[in-house]
Amino acid sequence: MEVKGKLVKMLKLETGVSKSGKEWKKQTVVVDNGEEFNNLIAISAFGEDKIKDLNKLQEGMTVSILCNVYSREYKGKYYHNIDGYWFTQKAENEDFVTSDSNENDLPF
Repeated sequence: MEVKGKLVKMLKLETGVSKSGKEWKKQTVVVDNGEEFNNLIAISAFGEDKIKDLNKLQEGMTVSILCNVYSREYKGKYYHNIDGYWFTQKAENEDFVTSDSNENDLPF
């Protein structure tokens, strides 16, 4: 899944140790996709390589992030994750497709 929009917030780096004793790192960003409702999307980056790519971006930039969306069940409830794996800055003048676009408005 691709998320495009304005990077509005970079949260602090989180670190920890898994049950197996392996250290992990995670950083989350918030992207405003420009939609009228439910426009803020929190996307996490796990691992040093992805966090390094993520940190090339800055708040206020127009970005495109490829991510995996999935859910996990725990004690009868479902929890959602959005994990980014490819982060890039988009040109400021690049238009994003919105729900208002008209596919019948073709030049041919």
